[in-house]
Amino acid sequence: MTRVSFHFNAPHRLDYACRLLRKATRQNARITVTGPTALLAELDRALWSFEPTEFIPHVLLRDGQSLPERLADTPVCLAAALAGAPHHDVLLNLGAESPAGFESFERLIEIVSTDEADRAAARSRWKHYAARGYAIEKHEVPA
Repeated sequence: MTRVSFHFNAPHRLDYACRLLRKATRQNARITVTGPTALLAELDRALWSFEPTEFIPHVLLRDGQSLPERLADTPVCLAAALAGAPHHDVLLNLGAESPAGFESFERLIEIVSTDEADRAAARSRWKHYAARGYAIEKHEVPA
């Protein structure tokens, strides 16, 4: 069963996502990130400039695009749709709704900011997972 984790009170979701992706890639995890297309494009730009001395290998898949074979070893895949996602270890959801197909991943991570609309959407996702019997881990992001 998918392990579900919520990371609450992230002051800047994309900065926190970059740090989380850096940590995960250092541990050789393979991560798929999902969310709205515009937000994934913003994350793509943030990953290029996050750390001036290191690079977080990633690929941004456009709608309907599959991962080219030559990029199969890329540890981070940004994809608006999970159909055909190349990695099923960790799923990082940046969307407002529970992603369809999340149950095919070993782990799901949700990042929740201090914004009230984001927190309300997170409560809805929490209820969605809990109603389906998933045990949920809660993590507070240090200030």
